[in-house]
Amino acid sequence: MRCLGYGIQVVLIGAISLASFTGCKGSVVNAADEAPPPAKVVRDVDVASWAVDDPSKYPFATAQAHEASTSLKVTGTVTPDIARTVPVISMATGRVVEIKGRLGDEVKKGQVLLRVRSDDMANGFAAYQSAVADEVLAKAQWERAQQLYEHGAIALNDLQIAKDTEDKAKIAADAAGEHLKLLGGTLEQPSGIVEIVAPVSGVITDQQVTNAAGVQSLGTNPFTISDLSYVWLVCDVYENNIPDVKVGDTAEISINAFQGMALKGVVSNIGPILDPNIRTAKVRVEVKNPGSLRVGMFATVSFAGRKKELHTAVPASAVLRLHDRDWVYSPAPGNKFQRLEVVAGNALPNGMLELKTGLQPGDKVVVNPLSLQNAIDNK
Repeated sequence: MRCLGYGIQVVLIGAISLASFTGCKGSVVNAADEAPPPAKVVRDVDVASWAVDDPSKYPFATAQAHEASTSLKVTGTVTPDIARTVPVISMATGRVVEIKGRLGDEVKKGQVLLRVRSDDMANGFAAYQSAVADEVLAKAQWERAQQLYEHGAIALNDLQIAKDTEDKAKIAADAAGEHLKLLGGTLEQPSGIVEIVAPVSGVITDQQVTNAAGVQSLGTNPFTISDLSYVWLVCDVYENNIPDVKVGDTAEISINAFQGMALKGVVSNIGPILDPNIRTAKVRVEVKNPGSLRVGMFATVSFAGRKKELHTAVPASAVLRLHDRDWVYSPAPGNKFQRLEVVAGNALPNGMLELKTGLQPGDKVVVNPLSLQNAIDNK
């Protein structure tokens, strides 16, 4: 009986498993039925080729041929003219007690920049006073020797010795006075403070001193003053382009920080040594500073090449600036206009603009592409 019961249980378990498997098989879902509907692609406006109802609304002009010299453009950095740069030096050793000039200040010749307390001044003034006292004594002895000689009290040799002593004492006093002036002091007002003044007018372009710092005689220059009325633009020119640049050539300069500012400079030097890493030579361009150039500014320098190239010229209004690129619209068959990318060059007289690439002389371009672009955007 027990075996019979076990058999019945096995049969029931098998039947339940078969029913479950049949139910799962019947509930399988078709993946295609559950998938999302296919995406419907709506085509955007093809701005590269645009059809219009009335092409006469968009007059066009014919691109002209323009012969231009090749141009070499490099990046340069504004630096001071070394010939117009003067160091400020201290002849006395001491400690800084006051700074009256700062980096970037514009100063005048003779303006006090620095005050230093120095023992050199005290020693120098003491030496000067001692030399003056010796000179006074020697002069008195010389005058007395003259009187004695006139009365036959001393020999001529004694008179000459007195004269020589007076002359040497005067020389020593003069030398001590000049040394005191060289340190920065005055003969009338003894003081242990040295005032260091600007030797020239200009702008302080370097400062190597702070309050309470020590200053060494003929050591590190406390300040450097540069006359920035003329500055240098130092450029890196690749060795393959060096033959296109000559000393004395005129260079056109545009300052990155001041859009629209156009300057002209002259090539004053081409470095004789190449940078072994990037294979460039330093080219120095001298330019007059209109007052806005700052040391360290970046500029784009253009040199006119020796060769001639044939470019295209179109009305400046025909070039449309979109997304940092230049475009023109040209008529196409079937009342269509196609948009072409071009590379703009220099501005030309009579409202024309040079195109370096993108068009050929004789091609047609829309004169007012902005109105056409607005029509495309509003479609």
